[in-house]
Amino acid sequence: MQDLDFRKVRLEKLEKIKTLGWNPYPASFDKKNTIADALKKLGKTVKTAGKIFSYREHGNIAFADLKDESGKIQIFFQKKLLGDEYKNLKLLDIGDYIGVEGEVIKTTAGEISIAPTSYTLLAKSLSPIPSEFFGLKDTQVRYRQRYLDLLINPEVRTHFNNRTKLISGVREYLDKLGFWEVETPTLQPLYGGANAKPFKTHVNALDTDMYLRIADELYLKRLVIGGYEKVYEICKDFRNEGIDHLHFPEFTMIEWYEAYADYQKVMDVAEGLFKHLAKKLYGHTTLVVEDKKIDIGKKWPRIEMSVILKEKLDLDVEKETVESLISYIKKNCQGMEIVGGETKGQLIFAIFEHKIPKLLEEPTWIIDYPEDVSPLSKSHKSKPGWVERFEGYVAGREICDGWSELTDPQIQRERFVKDNETERLDKEEAQPVDEDFLTAMEYGIPPLGGIGIGIDRLVMFFTNKWAIKEIVLFPNLRSE
Repeated sequence: MQDLDFRKVRLEKLEKIKTLGWNPYPASFDKKNTIADALKKLGKTVKTAGKIFSYREHGNIAFADLKDESGKIQIFFQKKLLGDEYKNLKLLDIGDYIGVEGEVIKTTAGEISIAPTSYTLLAKSLSPIPSEFFGLKDTQVRYRQRYLDLLINPEVRTHFNNRTKLISGVREYLDKLGFWEVETPTLQPLYGGANAKPFKTHVNALDTDMYLRIADELYLKRLVIGGYEKVYEICKDFRNEGIDHLHFPEFTMIEWYEAYADYQKVMDVAEGLFKHLAKKLYGHTTLVVEDKKIDIGKKWPRIEMSVILKEKLDLDVEKETVESLISYIKKNCQGMEIVGGETKGQLIFAIFEHKIPKLLEEPTWIIDYPEDVSPLSKSHKSKPGWVERFEGYVAGREICDGWSELTDPQIQRERFVKDNETERLDKEEAQPVDEDFLTAMEYGIPPLGGIGIGIDRLVMFFTNKWAIKEIVLFPNLRSE
Protein backbone atom coordinates (compact mmCIF):
# COMPACT_ATOMS: atom_id res chain seq x y z
CA MET A 1 0.00 0.00 0.00
CA GLN A 2 2.85 2.34 0.87
CA ASP A 3 4.41 1.84 -2.59
CA LEU A 4 1.05 2.75 -4.16
CA ASP A 5 0.99 5.97 -2.13
CA PHE A 6 4.53 6.81 -3.26
CA ARG A 7 3.53 6.16 -6.85
CA LYS A 8 0.46 8.41 -6.53
CA VAL A 9 2.63 11.27 -5.25
CA ARG A 10 5.11 10.77 -8.07
CA LEU A 11 2.37 10.74 -10.68
CA GLU A 12 1.13 14.07 -9.27
CA LYS A 13 4.66 15.47 -9.56
CA LEU A 14 4.85 14.18 -13.12
CA GLU A 15 1.73 16.16 -14.05
CA LYS A 16 3.19 19.34 -12.47
CA ILE A 17 6.39 18.80 -14.44
CA LYS A 18 4.42 18.57 -17.67
CA THR A 19 2.45 21.75 -16.90
CA LEU A 20 5.77 23.57 -16.49
CA GLY A 21 6.66 22.54 -20.04
CA TRP A 22 9.49 20.37 -18.70
CA ASN A 23 9.92 17.21 -20.76
CA PRO A 24 10.20 14.36 -18.19
CA TYR A 25 11.54 11.90 -20.78
CA PRO A 26 13.82 13.70 -23.26
CA ALA A 27 15.46 11.84 -26.13
CA SER A 28 19.09 12.61 -25.23
CA PHE A 29 21.54 14.54 -23.09
CA ASP A 30 25.00 15.77 -24.00
CA LYS A 31 26.89 13.97 -21.22
CA LYS A 32 30.48 15.15 -21.53
CA ASN A 33 31.92 13.60 -18.35
CA THR A 34 31.49 10.35 -16.46
CA ILE A 35 31.21 10.71 -12.71
CA ALA A 36 34.61 9.04 -12.29
CA ASP A 37 36.03 11.68 -14.63
CA ALA A 38 34.25 14.50 -12.79
CA LEU A 39 35.78 13.44 -9.46
CA LYS A 40 39.22 14.20 -10.94
CA LYS A 41 38.36 17.72 -12.20
CA LEU A 42 38.39 19.80 -9.05
CA GLY A 43 37.98 23.50 -9.94
CA LYS A 44 36.72 22.77 -13.46
CA THR A 45 33.26 22.80 -15.02
CA VAL A 46 31.78 19.43 -15.91
CA LYS A 47 28.56 18.17 -17.49
CA THR A 48 27.40 14.77 -16.33
CA ALA A 49 24.30 12.68 -15.67
CA GLY A 50 23.13 9.80 -13.52
CA LYS A 51 20.52 8.43 -11.13
CA ILE A 52 19.65 10.10 -7.81
CA PHE A 53 20.22 7.75 -4.87
CA SER A 54 19.69 10.18 -2.00
CA TYR A 55 18.27 13.67 -1.60
CA ARG A 56 18.08 16.08 1.36
CA GLU A 57 17.23 19.77 1.62
CA HIS A 58 18.43 22.40 4.11
CA GLY A 59 16.77 25.73 3.35
CA ASN A 60 18.52 27.32 0.39
CA ILE A 61 20.82 24.37 -0.23
CA ALA A 62 20.22 20.71 -1.06
CA PHE A 63 22.38 17.65 -1.45
CA ALA A 64 21.95 14.59 -3.66
CA ASP A 65 24.05 11.53 -4.39
CA LEU A 66 24.29 10.93 -8.12
CA LYS A 67 25.51 7.64 -9.62
CA ASP A 68 26.40 6.40 -13.06
CA GLU A 69 28.12 3.15 -13.98
CA SER A 70 31.53 4.68 -13.21
CA GLY A 71 30.90 5.87 -9.65
CA LYS A 72 29.10 8.25 -7.27
CA ILE A 73 29.42 11.99 -6.58
CA GLN A 74 27.61 14.47 -4.35
CA ILE A 75 25.57 17.21 -6.03
CA PHE A 76 25.54 20.48 -4.03
CA PHE A 77 22.48 22.44 -5.17
CA GLN A 78 22.46 26.13 -4.16
CA LYS A 79 19.68 28.64 -4.63
CA LYS A 80 22.21 31.41 -5.32
CA LEU A 81 23.47 29.47 -8.35
CA LEU A 82 20.13 28.12 -9.63
CA GLY A 83 17.81 31.07 -9.00
CA ASP A 84 14.13 30.32 -9.72
CA GLU A 85 14.97 26.78 -10.85
CA TYR A 86 15.88 25.90 -7.27
CA LYS A 87 12.23 25.60 -6.22
CA ASN A 88 11.61 22.89 -8.87
CA LEU A 89 14.01 20.57 -7.07
CA LYS A 90 10.97 19.56 -4.98
CA LEU A 91 9.63 17.80 -8.07
CA LEU A 92 12.61 15.43 -8.11
CA ASP A 93 12.67 12.06 -6.34
CA ILE A 94 15.18 9.38 -5.48
CA GLY A 95 15.41 7.19 -8.57
CA ASP A 96 15.09 10.02 -11.08
CA TYR A 97 17.74 10.48 -13.76
CA ILE A 98 19.06 14.03 -14.03
CA GLY A 99 21.75 15.88 -15.91
CA VAL A 100 23.81 18.61 -14.23
CA GLU A 101 26.41 21.17 -15.29
CA GLY A 102 28.64 23.08 -12.90
CA GLU A 103 31.98 23.43 -11.17
CA VAL A 104 33.58 20.60 -9.22
CA ILE A 105 34.25 21.94 -5.72
CA LYS A 106 35.20 20.67 -2.29
CA THR A 107 32.62 21.40 0.43
CA THR A 108 33.47 22.62 3.91
CA ALA A 109 33.08 19.00 5.00
CA GLY A 110 35.81 18.12 2.52
CA GLU A 111 33.64 16.17 0.05
CA ILE A 112 34.23 16.57 -3.66
CA SER A 113 30.92 17.74 -5.18
CA ILE A 114 29.42 19.33 -8.24
CA ALA A 115 27.82 22.76 -7.67
CA PRO A 116 25.44 22.94 -10.63
CA THR A 117 24.46 26.16 -12.37
CA SER A 118 21.83 24.14 -14.27
CA TYR A 119 20.12 20.79 -14.06
CA THR A 120 17.53 18.93 -16.12
CA LEU A 121 15.28 15.95 -15.61
CA LEU A 122 16.12 13.02 -17.90
CA ALA A 123 13.69 10.36 -16.63
CA LYS A 124 11.03 10.52 -13.93
CA SER A 125 10.98 7.45 -11.68
CA LEU A 126 7.43 6.36 -10.78
CA SER A 127 8.39 3.51 -8.44
CA PRO A 128 10.68 4.01 -5.43
CA ILE A 129 13.90 2.02 -5.47
CA PRO A 130 14.83 -0.01 -2.36
CA SER A 131 16.92 1.72 0.27
CA GLU A 132 20.66 1.31 -0.19
CA PHE A 133 21.00 1.18 3.59
CA PHE A 134 18.79 -1.88 3.94
CA GLY A 135 19.81 -3.29 0.56
CA LEU A 136 18.01 -5.86 -1.55
CA LYS A 137 18.38 -9.21 0.19
CA ASP A 138 15.44 -11.36 -0.93
CA THR A 139 16.96 -13.74 -3.50
CA GLN A 140 13.70 -14.24 -5.42
CA VAL A 141 13.27 -10.48 -5.82
CA ARG A 142 16.91 -10.17 -6.83
CA TYR A 143 16.52 -12.79 -9.57
CA ARG A 144 13.11 -11.61 -10.80
CA GLN A 145 14.05 -7.93 -10.77
CA ARG A 146 17.71 -8.10 -11.67
CA TYR A 147 17.70 -4.41 -12.61
CA LEU A 148 17.08 -3.54 -8.93
CA ASP A 149 19.73 -6.04 -7.84
CA LEU A 150 22.26 -4.31 -10.10
CA LEU A 151 21.25 -0.86 -8.86
CA ILE A 152 21.40 -1.64 -5.15
CA ASN A 153 24.12 -4.31 -4.88
CA PRO A 154 27.31 -3.09 -6.61
CA GLU A 155 29.11 -6.42 -6.11
CA VAL A 156 26.54 -8.05 -8.41
CA ARG A 157 27.62 -5.83 -11.29
CA THR A 158 31.22 -6.86 -10.54
CA HIS A 159 30.32 -10.54 -10.97
CA PHE A 160 28.69 -9.89 -14.33
CA ASN A 161 31.55 -7.64 -15.44
CA ASN A 162 33.88 -10.54 -14.63
CA ARG A 163 31.70 -12.81 -16.75
CA THR A 164 32.16 -10.42 -19.67
CA LYS A 165 35.93 -10.28 -19.06
CA LEU A 166 36.12 -14.10 -18.98
CA ILE A 167 34.33 -14.47 -22.30
CA SER A 168 36.53 -11.76 -23.77
CA GLY A 169 39.57 -13.61 -22.39
CA VAL A 170 38.49 -16.87 -24.01
CA ARG A 171 38.25 -15.16 -27.39
CA GLU A 172 41.55 -13.37 -26.87
CA TYR A 173 43.36 -16.62 -26.03
CA LEU A 174 41.93 -18.73 -28.85
CA ASP A 175 42.20 -15.99 -31.48
CA LYS A 176 45.91 -15.66 -30.73
CA LEU A 177 46.28 -19.43 -31.30
CA GLY A 178 44.79 -19.06 -34.78
CA PHE A 179 41.26 -20.29 -34.11
CA TRP A 180 38.31 -18.96 -36.14
CA GLU A 181 35.15 -18.01 -34.27
CA VAL A 182 32.05 -19.18 -36.15
CA GLU A 183 28.27 -19.41 -35.78
CA THR A 184 26.26 -22.58 -36.35
CA PRO A 185 22.47 -23.20 -36.28
CA THR A 186 20.46 -22.99 -33.08
CA LEU A 187 17.49 -24.68 -34.79
CA GLN A 188 18.54 -28.11 -36.04
CA PRO A 189 16.68 -30.89 -37.87
CA LEU A 190 18.42 -33.41 -35.58
CA TYR A 191 19.95 -32.89 -32.17
CA GLY A 192 23.37 -34.33 -31.37
CA GLY A 193 26.80 -33.82 -29.88
CA ALA A 194 25.77 -34.90 -26.37
CA ASN A 195 23.47 -37.23 -24.48
CA ALA A 196 20.62 -34.95 -23.48
CA LYS A 197 16.88 -34.46 -23.89
CA PRO A 198 16.12 -31.74 -26.47
CA PHE A 199 13.50 -29.02 -26.78
CA LYS A 200 11.29 -29.61 -29.80
CA THR A 201 9.59 -26.94 -31.89
CA HIS A 202 7.91 -26.55 -35.29
CA VAL A 203 9.02 -24.26 -38.11
CA ASN A 204 5.85 -23.17 -39.88
CA ALA A 205 7.58 -21.85 -43.00
CA LEU A 206 9.15 -25.27 -43.64
CA ASP A 207 6.30 -27.27 -42.05
CA THR A 208 8.83 -29.37 -40.19
CA ASP A 209 9.73 -30.21 -36.61
CA MET A 210 13.11 -29.00 -35.41
CA TYR A 211 15.13 -29.02 -32.20
CA LEU A 212 16.99 -26.40 -30.23
CA ARG A 213 20.62 -27.46 -30.24
CA ILE A 214 21.93 -29.41 -27.30
CA ALA A 215 25.52 -28.91 -28.52
CA ASP A 216 27.27 -27.42 -31.54
CA GLU A 217 29.75 -30.25 -31.98
CA LEU A 218 28.47 -31.87 -35.16
CA TYR A 219 28.25 -28.60 -37.05
CA LEU A 220 31.72 -27.51 -35.97
CA LYS A 221 33.04 -30.85 -37.21
CA ARG A 222 31.34 -30.22 -40.55
CA LEU A 223 33.41 -27.04 -40.75
CA VAL A 224 36.60 -29.02 -40.14
CA ILE A 225 35.52 -31.35 -42.95
CA GLY A 226 35.09 -28.18 -45.03
CA GLY A 227 38.72 -27.19 -44.49
CA TYR A 228 38.82 -25.20 -41.24
CA GLU A 229 41.62 -26.49 -39.01
CA LYS A 230 40.85 -24.53 -35.82
CA VAL A 231 37.29 -23.42 -35.01
CA TYR A 232 35.32 -22.43 -31.94
CA GLU A 233 31.87 -21.18 -31.04
CA ILE A 234 30.44 -19.51 -27.96
CA CYS A 235 26.70 -20.09 -28.00
CA LYS A 236 23.50 -20.91 -26.14
CA ASP A 237 22.63 -24.59 -25.82
CA PHE A 238 19.30 -25.98 -24.62
CA ARG A 239 18.61 -29.23 -22.77
CA ASN A 240 15.12 -30.02 -21.53
CA GLU A 241 16.31 -31.38 -18.22
CA GLY A 242 16.36 -30.49 -14.53
CA ILE A 243 17.24 -27.27 -12.75
CA ASP A 244 19.57 -27.16 -9.77
CA HIS A 245 22.36 -24.96 -8.42
CA LEU A 246 24.65 -25.85 -11.33
CA HIS A 247 22.28 -26.55 -14.24
CA PHE A 248 19.70 -24.68 -16.30
CA PRO A 249 17.84 -25.83 -19.44
CA GLU A 250 19.39 -22.83 -21.21
CA PHE A 251 23.12 -22.33 -20.78
CA THR A 252 26.19 -20.94 -22.54
CA MET A 253 28.91 -23.18 -23.95
CA ILE A 254 32.16 -22.88 -25.78
CA GLU A 255 33.38 -25.73 -27.95
CA TRP A 256 36.57 -25.74 -29.97
CA TYR A 257 38.11 -28.23 -32.39
CA GLU A 258 41.66 -28.49 -33.64
CA ALA A 259 42.71 -30.60 -36.61
CA TYR A 260 45.71 -32.91 -36.22
CA ALA A 261 45.45 -32.68 -32.40
CA ASP A 262 44.57 -35.49 -29.99
CA TYR A 263 43.12 -35.22 -26.49
CA GLN A 264 46.54 -34.66 -24.96
CA LYS A 265 47.03 -31.52 -27.07
CA VAL A 266 43.50 -30.28 -26.27
CA MET A 267 44.24 -30.64 -22.55
CA ASP A 268 47.41 -28.58 -23.04
CA VAL A 269 45.42 -25.78 -24.70
CA ALA A 270 42.63 -25.91 -22.10
CA GLU A 271 45.03 -25.84 -19.17
CA GLY A 272 46.70 -22.82 -20.74
CA LEU A 273 43.31 -21.14 -21.11
CA PHE A 274 42.43 -21.51 -17.43
CA LYS A 275 45.77 -20.06 -16.37
CA HIS A 276 45.35 -17.20 -18.87
CA LEU A 277 41.89 -16.36 -17.51
CA ALA A 278 43.09 -16.38 -13.91
CA LYS A 279 45.89 -13.95 -14.72
CA LYS A 280 43.59 -11.74 -16.78
CA LEU A 281 41.03 -11.49 -14.00
CA TYR A 282 43.21 -11.47 -10.88
CA GLY A 283 46.84 -11.17 -11.96
CA HIS A 284 47.75 -14.57 -10.42
CA THR A 285 46.73 -18.23 -10.58
CA THR A 286 45.63 -18.85 -6.97
CA LEU A 287 41.84 -18.88 -6.76
CA VAL A 288 39.39 -19.23 -3.90
CA VAL A 289 36.94 -22.07 -4.57
CA GLU A 290 34.33 -22.15 -1.82
CA ASP A 291 36.58 -21.90 1.27
CA LYS A 292 39.70 -23.41 -0.32
CA LYS A 293 42.67 -21.70 -1.97
CA ILE A 294 43.56 -23.58 -5.14
CA ASP A 295 46.62 -22.87 -7.28
CA ILE A 296 45.76 -23.73 -10.88
CA GLY A 297 49.15 -22.54 -12.11
CA LYS A 298 50.93 -25.87 -11.57
CA LYS A 299 51.01 -28.72 -14.07
CA TRP A 300 47.73 -30.66 -13.79
CA PRO A 301 48.20 -34.43 -13.37
CA ARG A 302 46.49 -36.76 -15.87
CA ILE A 303 45.01 -39.88 -14.26
CA GLU A 304 43.19 -42.71 -16.00
CA MET A 305 39.65 -43.37 -14.80
CA SER A 306 40.38 -47.03 -14.09
CA VAL A 307 43.45 -46.02 -12.07
CA ILE A 308 41.60 -43.44 -9.93
CA LEU A 309 38.82 -45.94 -9.22
CA LYS A 310 41.35 -48.52 -8.06
CA GLU A 311 43.33 -45.97 -6.08
CA LYS A 312 40.38 -44.32 -4.30
CA LEU A 313 37.82 -47.16 -4.09
CA ASP A 314 39.98 -50.28 -4.37
CA LEU A 315 37.78 -51.20 -7.33
CA ASP A 316 39.57 -52.89 -10.25
CA VAL A 317 36.97 -52.28 -12.98
CA GLU A 318 39.00 -54.19 -15.56
CA LYS A 319 38.28 -57.38 -13.60
CA GLU A 320 34.66 -56.58 -12.69
CA THR A 321 31.54 -57.78 -14.51
CA VAL A 322 28.18 -56.09 -15.02
CA GLU A 323 26.75 -58.16 -12.17
CA SER A 324 29.56 -57.36 -9.73
CA LEU A 325 29.38 -53.65 -10.57
CA ILE A 326 25.62 -53.61 -9.92
CA SER A 327 26.27 -55.33 -6.62
CA TYR A 328 28.90 -52.71 -5.76
CA ILE A 329 26.47 -49.89 -6.57
CA LYS A 330 23.74 -51.37 -4.38
CA LYS A 331 26.14 -51.65 -1.45
CA ASN A 332 28.12 -48.44 -1.85
CA CYS A 333 26.25 -45.88 -3.98
CA GLN A 334 23.19 -44.86 -2.03
CA GLY A 335 20.61 -43.01 -4.12
CA MET A 336 22.00 -44.07 -7.51
CA GLU A 337 19.23 -45.21 -9.83
CA ILE A 338 19.70 -48.33 -11.95
CA VAL A 339 17.39 -48.72 -14.95
CA GLY A 340 18.37 -52.26 -15.81
CA GLY A 341 20.18 -53.22 -18.97
CA GLU A 342 23.12 -50.86 -18.41
CA THR A 343 26.40 -51.81 -20.02
CA LYS A 344 29.60 -52.32 -18.07
CA GLY A 345 30.93 -49.00 -19.31
CA GLN A 346 27.82 -47.14 -18.18
CA LEU A 347 28.11 -48.66 -14.72
CA ILE A 348 31.80 -47.76 -14.43
CA PHE A 349 31.06 -44.18 -15.40
CA ALA A 350 28.10 -43.98 -12.99
CA ILE A 351 30.25 -45.18 -10.09
CA PHE A 352 32.95 -42.70 -11.01
CA GLU A 353 30.52 -39.76 -11.14
CA HIS A 354 28.94 -40.75 -7.85
CA LYS A 355 32.10 -41.31 -5.83
CA ILE A 356 35.21 -39.68 -7.30
CA PRO A 357 34.74 -35.98 -8.22
CA LYS A 358 34.33 -34.82 -4.61
CA LEU A 359 37.75 -36.36 -3.87
CA LEU A 360 39.53 -34.31 -6.56
CA GLU A 361 40.49 -31.08 -4.81
CA GLU A 362 43.62 -30.13 -6.73
CA PRO A 363 43.33 -29.43 -10.50
CA THR A 364 43.22 -32.86 -12.18
CA TRP A 365 42.58 -34.32 -15.60
CA ILE A 366 40.71 -37.63 -15.53
CA ILE A 367 41.41 -39.43 -18.80
CA ASP A 368 40.36 -42.56 -20.70
CA TYR A 369 36.60 -43.18 -20.40
CA PRO A 370 34.41 -46.18 -21.22
CA GLU A 371 33.47 -46.35 -24.88
CA ASP A 372 29.79 -46.92 -23.98
CA VAL A 373 29.36 -43.38 -22.63
CA SER A 374 31.45 -41.62 -25.27
CA PRO A 375 29.97 -42.29 -28.74
CA LEU A 376 31.86 -39.43 -30.42
CA SER A 377 35.30 -40.23 -28.99
CA LYS A 378 38.16 -42.06 -30.71
CA SER A 379 38.97 -45.54 -29.42
CA HIS A 380 42.01 -45.68 -27.16
CA LYS A 381 45.28 -46.59 -28.87
CA SER A 382 46.06 -49.47 -26.50
CA LYS A 383 42.99 -50.11 -24.26
CA PRO A 384 40.06 -51.94 -25.91
CA GLY A 385 36.68 -50.76 -24.64
CA TRP A 386 38.05 -47.36 -23.61
CA VAL A 387 38.28 -44.05 -25.50
CA GLU A 388 40.57 -41.03 -25.48
CA ARG A 389 38.33 -38.76 -23.48
CA PHE A 390 39.07 -36.42 -20.57
CA GLU A 391 37.35 -34.23 -18.00
CA GLY A 392 38.93 -31.46 -15.96
CA TYR A 393 38.20 -31.26 -12.23
CA VAL A 394 39.05 -28.57 -9.68
CA ALA A 395 37.89 -28.56 -6.04
CA GLY A 396 35.63 -31.53 -6.71
CA ARG A 397 33.85 -29.93 -9.64
CA GLU A 398 33.93 -30.77 -13.34
CA ILE A 399 34.78 -27.76 -15.49
CA CYS A 400 35.25 -29.22 -18.98
CA ASP A 401 34.89 -32.32 -21.13
CA GLY A 402 36.72 -33.27 -24.34
CA TRP A 403 38.30 -36.03 -26.37
CA SER A 404 40.17 -37.23 -29.42
CA GLU A 405 37.38 -37.12 -31.97
CA LEU A 406 36.16 -40.19 -33.81
CA THR A 407 36.95 -39.74 -37.50
CA ASP A 408 36.01 -43.16 -38.93
CA PRO A 409 32.48 -42.83 -40.45
CA GLN A 410 31.76 -46.56 -40.25
CA ILE A 411 32.63 -46.78 -36.55
CA GLN A 412 30.69 -43.54 -35.99
CA ARG A 413 27.59 -45.14 -37.52
CA GLU A 414 28.00 -48.19 -35.27
CA ARG A 415 28.32 -45.94 -32.22
CA PHE A 416 25.19 -43.95 -33.11
CA VAL A 417 23.20 -47.14 -33.54
CA LYS A 418 24.56 -48.63 -30.32
CA ASP A 419 23.83 -45.43 -28.41
CA ASN A 420 20.19 -45.59 -29.54
CA GLU A 421 19.90 -49.21 -28.42
CA THR A 422 21.41 -48.60 -24.98
CA GLU A 423 19.04 -48.58 -22.01
CA ARG A 424 18.76 -45.21 -20.28
CA LEU A 425 16.29 -43.27 -18.13
CA ASP A 426 15.03 -41.30 -21.13
CA LYS A 427 15.39 -42.63 -24.69
CA GLU A 428 15.46 -39.07 -26.04
CA GLU A 429 18.87 -38.64 -24.39
CA ALA A 430 20.38 -40.96 -27.02
CA GLN A 431 22.03 -39.40 -30.04
CA PRO A 432 20.00 -40.06 -33.21
CA VAL A 433 21.72 -41.43 -36.29
CA ASP A 434 22.63 -38.25 -38.19
CA GLU A 435 22.86 -39.36 -41.82
CA ASP A 436 23.91 -35.92 -43.08
CA PHE A 437 26.81 -35.82 -40.63
CA LEU A 438 27.85 -39.36 -41.57
CA THR A 439 27.78 -38.38 -45.24
CA ALA A 440 30.01 -35.40 -44.45
CA MET A 441 32.44 -37.68 -42.59
CA GLU A 442 32.73 -39.92 -45.64
CA TYR A 443 34.39 -37.04 -47.50
CA GLY A 444 37.24 -37.31 -44.99
CA ILE A 445 37.98 -35.63 -41.67
CA PRO A 446 41.54 -35.17 -40.36
CA PRO A 447 42.70 -36.33 -36.91
CA LEU A 448 40.87 -34.04 -34.54
CA GLY A 449 40.64 -33.03 -30.88
CA GLY A 450 37.77 -31.13 -29.28
CA ILE A 451 36.41 -29.82 -25.99
CA GLY A 452 33.27 -28.32 -24.47
CA ILE A 453 33.31 -25.91 -21.52
CA GLY A 454 30.22 -24.50 -19.85
CA ILE A 455 30.70 -20.74 -19.67
CA ASP A 456 28.31 -20.54 -16.71
CA ARG A 457 30.35 -23.17 -14.84
CA LEU A 458 33.53 -21.29 -15.77
CA VAL A 459 32.13 -18.05 -14.34
CA MET A 460 31.07 -19.83 -11.13
CA PHE A 461 34.56 -21.23 -10.80
CA PHE A 462 36.36 -17.92 -11.30
CA THR A 463 33.94 -15.81 -9.20
CA ASN A 464 33.37 -18.46 -6.49
CA LYS A 465 29.60 -18.13 -6.88
CA TRP A 466 28.21 -21.68 -6.81
CA ALA A 467 24.62 -20.97 -7.75
CA ILE A 468 23.89 -20.56 -11.45
CA LYS A 469 21.17 -17.96 -10.75
CA GLU A 470 23.89 -15.69 -9.35
CA ILE A 471 25.84 -15.58 -12.61
CA VAL A 472 23.00 -15.60 -15.17
CA LEU A 473 21.52 -12.14 -15.62
CA PHE A 474 17.89 -13.17 -16.05
CA PRO A 475 17.39 -16.75 -14.83
CA ASN A 476 14.18 -18.59 -15.73
CA LEU A 477 11.95 -19.00 -12.67
CA ARG A 478 8.55 -20.45 -11.92
CA SER A 479 5.68 -18.05 -12.53
CA GLU A 480 4.65 -16.14 -9.43
